[in-house]
Amino acid sequence: MTLKIENLTGGYFGNTVLKNVDFTVENGELVGLIGLNGAGKSTTIQEIIGLLSPYQGQVLIDGLSIQKDAESYRKKIGFIPEQPSLYEELTLREHIEVTALAYDIDKETAMARAEKLLKTFRLSDKLDWFPSNFSKGMKQKVMIICAFLTQPSLYIIDEPFLGLDPIAINDLIALMLEMKKTGASILMSTHILATAEKFCDKFIVLHEGQVIADGDLAALRAKFNLPDASLDEIYLALTQTESWQA
Repeated sequence: MTLKIENLTGGYFGNTVLKNVDFTVENGELVGLIGLNGAGKSTTIQEIIGLLSPYQGQVLIDGLSIQKDAESYRKKIGFIPEQPSLYEELTLREHIEVTALAYDIDKETAMARAEKLLKTFRLSDKLDWFPSNFSKGMKQKVMIICAFLTQPSLYIIDEPFLGLDPIAINDLIALMLEMKKTGASILMSTHILATAEKFCDKFIVLHEGQVIADGDLAALRAKFNLPDASLDEIYLALTQTESWQA
């Protein structure tokens, strides 16, 4: 398996957000991380990428922890945040080069990988543009390009469809499915549940910092006693505690 989270308890500023969280993301698996606002999705992501340190438990990627080898651990992750974060003084080309440097990828290889991605997201002629010239959607595309050119073991994608037009959303989905076929694992946090239902292999449902369901749509329907429910309907059931507490 690529990602293994064991007994993870954590938070920030002394506040415990996650409570004994356990789940895995296997090789070649696309997993949807879902839950209400405040359920702990962002905290989980920050624990995985190393922005937060667990109070207890551990996060392993390919059997490696950030505590044992932070540099190698981080190189296994391609992260696309909810809000694009770019260096205002660097062009798109320079963002690609900096990403390559961080992951020990030679410049020629990085640009060769980026070429296809730039064409897919229609940014081939924007290599010398600065972030101030980009719309929010274009900035998001830059983040996607930089993450996918690293070809990591694990992609962490937080609300990837925000700011993207329908064509770019379809392109991103196709790219995720392509990476799945190569054996890469993807953990995707999203509120676009109809899309998640269609493409995710399974779901991790967080509620008040705990995993209350872990499995495919059939498993979630059984857990919530909603035999024919869509993922949207299961999400709505999270607001009705009697529907899942037993």
